[in-house]
Amino acid sequence: MGVKGKIKRALIVVILAVLAIVTIFPIWFLIVNSFKGQQEIVASPIALPKSWNLDYLKNAAEQINLGSSLLQTVLITVAAVALIVVISSFAAWAIARTDSKVANILFIAYTAAMLIPFQSVMYPLVSLMDKLGLKNTPGLILMYGGFGISMSVLLYRGFIKSIPLSLEEAAMLDGANIFQIYRYVVMPILKPTTMTVVITNAVWIWNDYLLPFLVIGNNDKKTLTLSLYYAKSLSGQYGNPWELIFPAVLLCIIPIVIIFIILQKNIIEGISAGAVKG
Repeated sequence: MGVKGKIKRALIVVILAVLAIVTIFPIWFLIVNSFKGQQEIVASPIALPKSWNLDYLKNAAEQINLGSSLLQTVLITVAAVALIVVISSFAAWAIARTDSKVANILFIAYTAAMLIPFQSVMYPLVSLMDKLGLKNTPGLILMYGGFGISMSVLLYRGFIKSIPLSLEEAAMLDGANIFQIYRYVVMPILKPTTMTVVITNAVWIWNDYLLPFLVIGNNDKKTLTLSLYYAKSLSGQYGNPWELIFPAVLLCIIPIVIIFIILQKNIIEGISAGAVKG
């Protein structure tokens, strides 16, 4: 490797190191301040805490009703993601395997739906769901399913186009019906894309505030983001109680961050497969 090559490689390493620091810094900032008191946070927000006191986490967990809020968030996220995976994968499979104008129009409609801002439809949608008696948790799950399908269909269709049709034809000759082909042939092959669909939608739904705020509001079954917003002790009259805000936010994001770290390899593979192939 020549001098120019070494300089180029050193610059790349420096740039990547700076980007890594910029990316990790907010997480570092959140973690270190989750174990400090108000005065220590204000005095030295970047430094390590003098003592790793878990009382701040315990207090924050009580203020946001961590147990019930976590259960509600998990229920909504799991149900909505399952709905998105089943409907979008089946729809994408049908569109990819159907050579007709109707299938092409449906695919264009799914793709175009991604361009519609949520803010432009949120009030009519919430009003409609209220009239249908679905301004509740089941209604929220259905709305998440509707909003998450478009991007998922795009990813699934791209990958399905790369699957040899002969695999499905062989299963059909063995006597498998359409649902058996979908369950035992198509879905196992779609695992990388499914992992991508799962984690991208799960992160979005887990962290979402606006839609639960419009649909659920301040009732007994709040999500973590709503509990964080409505907790009275987290909105100080004369300032922000950082010793409660930081640990509360940390508790809210820990589960989904762990899931993201575990599945990050599958996410990269799935996006590459769904976006490039086909």
